[in-house]
Amino acid sequence: LQVDLWQPSSPFHIVKGTVTDVRVPENISRNLLTYLQQASIPYTILISDLQKAIENQTGQRPYRNRRSLSGYNYEVYHTLEEIQDWMYHLNRTHSDLVHMFSVGKSYEGRPLFVLKLGKRSRPYKKAVWIDCGIHAREWIGPAFCQWFVKEALQTYQTDPAMRKMLTQLYFYVMPVFNVDGYHFSWTNDRFWRKTRSKNTRFRCHGVDANRNWKVKWCDEGASFHPCDDTYCGPFPESEPEVKAVAHFLRKHRKQIKAYLSFHAYAQMLLYPYSYKYETIPNFSCVVS
Repeated sequence: LQVDLWQPSSPFHIVKGTVTDVRVPENISRNLLTYLQQASIPYTILISDLQKAIENQTGQRPYRNRRSLSGYNYEVYHTLEEIQDWMYHLNRTHSDLVHMFSVGKSYEGRPLFVLKLGKRSRPYKKAVWIDCGIHAREWIGPAFCQWFVKEALQTYQTDPAMRKMLTQLYFYVMPVFNVDGYHFSWTNDRFWRKTRSKNTRFRCHGVDANRNWKVKWCDEGASFHPCDDTYCGPFPESEPEVKAVAHFLRKHRKQIKAYLSFHAYAQMLLYPYSYKYETIPNFSCVVS
């Protein structure tokens, strides 16, 4: 039986006693349930009709006025085009706090847009990098990044803490890291996870961008097979999206003091480096 593994992040982490969440097509669900019963493995059906839940996400949505910040609906999911229009709009209407730029282009040639958020109070400021949507199907990621920007802009005048942060720091916010995959998850396959690069030897598309970094590349929890959802790619930073962001981070490594990447599912807080179970040197600083 072939299943879509939601939790844990890799089959390598499945051991006795592990809670494992999987998605299965309707036509094989009965076979899986029979197998679990025969193996005396307890199970719970969390979502009985996932297709219906998907249709509720992308079906009839209220009219969204993108002409003003207050008119943009932050409680529904938006297409890539809508998110980019929103970014252009903020760049025009909040030029005192927002600067929009691109760090490069995706495999399919789409711009990789970032919002630089903060008051231009002095030439050099420490910065925080935030990205969302590195896994295409995790739509709540880009939705969160948009919500964060909205909260920052709307509370800048009234919240002393937000005003202090935007005055003393820059926030580099990338709402959609995996632009090709995110677009594909709207137009073709809602559960698409990877990038959309082509493999010359296999017919499978894409690389797990989160496992394509030049840090313990293709080690724990990654796969060398191009058809797997956790495929690490042919070499580190093979994906133009990862390479572009890595180049930007290296170029600004003295300025950027924190990197936050938002994902969906499993309700976990991971801190560097999650390829091993060891306490990081600045643990007390991170947890406080």
